[in-house]
Amino acid sequence: MDLVQHDMRLHADPTRVVVRPFHLAWQASGPDLARVQRLAHDVIGLDMRTVRSELGSVLRDFADRHWQIEKVFEERFVEIEPRLGLDGSVLKREMRLLIGAYFCHEYSYAAAALMNPSVVRHPDQTGLQEGSVRILLSLRAVGEGHISTIAFREGIVSPGRELTLMPQPTFATAAMLGTHQADNQEDRISVHRDPDSSISGTVIFPITEAQRNGLEDLRLVEFERDSGKSEWIGTYTAYSGRDIRSELLRTRDFRDFTLTPIKGGAGRNKGMALFPRKIDGKFCMIGRQDGKNLYLLRSDSIDHWEGGELLLEPRFPWEFVQIGNCGAPIELDEGWLVLTHGVGAMRKYAIGAVLLDKEDPSKLLGRTPNPLLSAADEDREGYVPNVVYTCGAIRVGDDLFLPYGVADSSVCFVFMPIADILAAMETQA
Repeated sequence: MDLVQHDMRLHADPTRVVVRPFHLAWQASGPDLARVQRLAHDVIGLDMRTVRSELGSVLRDFADRHWQIEKVFEERFVEIEPRLGLDGSVLKREMRLLIGAYFCHEYSYAAAALMNPSVVRHPDQTGLQEGSVRILLSLRAVGEGHISTIAFREGIVSPGRELTLMPQPTFATAAMLGTHQADNQEDRISVHRDPDSSISGTVIFPITEAQRNGLEDLRLVEFERDSGKSEWIGTYTAYSGRDIRSELLRTRDFRDFTLTPIKGGAGRNKGMALFPRKIDGKFCMIGRQDGKNLYLLRSDSIDHWEGGELLLEPRFPWEFVQIGNCGAPIELDEGWLVLTHGVGAMRKYAIGAVLLDKEDPSKLLGRTPNPLLSAADEDREGYVPNVVYTCGAIRVGDDLFLPYGVADSSVCFVFMPIADILAAMETQA
């Protein structure tokens, strides 16, 4: 295979810090709620001279490390004000800012690991030379406490298999919770980024109790709506520290996002990937419903999924332990190209592919008997050794452009000719 590995590699970076967008104390009850209310009233009990002195100290320490930090403190106060039993209209601005600061903390969101990317076409394709595609990467960033967040990076893929990523802004910023939220945080929520911020510097943190320990492995896809317009939809795993469930991220512009739990029995599993359009009037997903095999799921509703039919079982030694999808299916003239991951001996992960019938994706047309990518040499070493993994690729011309994680420690990029991938498959009867 005429595989071209790009020289660029992204690594975990402890210097990238952000103010946590949200203190979970606003969900507290009983003794915990009493504690956070007492904290706020302790601050209110300070005289204004002390308030100004303490706030000044905070700003001296952190204002140069974060973008518009006073605005962040003000927004944080507004978020938690109802839970604290306060009336912000009677408090001076310095008091509100200091209270907001007590319910924030600085977090190095990618200090431990950077991994499991996916990629889609950027909503803005203007001003490009012929044959170039502006792309948007999603990345799973892991920080203190093994908490996973969603980070983004913009770039351009140019003819000649060239890749350029836009520079990261000096300051990373956290997406903020929408102002109108249901009391039941198990329902749909919204987050947004500041209009003046860059998507490349935006981080989406866990918000609900079900997400407390992470938003894991976002599989983005550019979805064609019935109107013909695009919406970017991603499936990800919400992890509470004890339980998992699948959720949807939806956006039309990467400024405003909704996060919605997937209802139904299938939502209790991880690793779901959405087809980029409806098939025969139904939404379709690839999922792993039993922890080992791949299933095809169909639904009339994008946020409710049940059952599924068995699509693929482990067949080759490199995938005997389990198989899963590596992102949304990619539509080709020949059918639906689905990247898969397999787990073999010594928990070694590798990436392969299958081809599904375009009209009836329950029909398997081809399958790679050997991995397209597997960990070797120095790429075996890292946070989780012997793992290569991706959450999605896109077609660029005649190539598959594939970002992938290495040992849960860095992100690499490779170009693979689609014709070579298909040629490597065994035809299925």
